Amino acid sequence: MYAIVEIAGQQFKVEKGNKLFVHRLENEEGSEVTFDRVLLLDNEDKVTIGTPVVEKAKVSAKVLRHCKGEKVLVFKKKRRKGYQTLNGHRQYLTEIEIQDIKA
Repeated sequence: MYAIVEIAGQQFKVEKGNKLFVHRLENEEGSEVTFDRVLLLDNEDKVTIGTPVVEKAKVSAKVLRHCKGEKVLVFKKKRRKGYQTLNGHRQYLTEIEIQDIKA
């Protein structure tokens, strides 16, 4: 059984027991969080597609930790002009574990 869920503006394919990194959530570490924007649900080869979401379908997850992602470098250069700049940032992320998928 798997589902396609919208979490913090991004879509993820999730199954029970999956661990994944999503954009920073405001929930505390160790707390439970429920996502109700389920776009697709596959339950033993019975596929349900939402219009736009599947009614009464929920995905519950546990917040494991808050962290920062890898450093992303942004390099800009204009040739023959002597212009170049290097910037970088680290994205704030939350690691969650999928506990249950309910249809």
